[in-house]
Amino acid sequence: MNDELLRRAIALAAEARKAGDPPFGSLLAAADGTILAEERNATVSERDISLHPELKLAVWAARELTPEVAATTTMYTSCEPCGMCTGALARSGLGRVVYALSGEQLGTLKPTGSFPEVPTEGPALFDEARIPVEGYYG
Repeated sequence: MNDELLRRAIALAAEARKAGDPPFGSLLAAADGTILAEERNATVSERDISLHPELKLAVWAARELTPEVAATTTMYTSCEPCGMCTGALARSGLGRVVYALSGEQLGTLKPTGSFPEVPTEGPALFDEARIPVEGYYG
């Protein structure tokens, strides 16, 4: 772990807050500690719920880095990634994530309550739904 890189992620979170966005920031570092890319939350200013810094960096890495290079990187982020970002990180091939605040710690710093759960139903129509999927994965 590199404390200076983690501090930079925290500084990016402060920049996001100053810009009117939720206070989250992240950066992606190469194995030698060189910063490859950095992002801050832009969900409010850009009116896009997907613009978490961890997600933006995962997308960037998947587009710009080879799988071999991505596997050697470390993401430093001001807070533990949410479920949406965790899913993207799993698909991006990054080497590891280091975070400052845990999700539980974050919960103590903000009002109680979270996003309401969206009701889901399924599975349904398996025989039809499997047709476009069958054989795709090998």
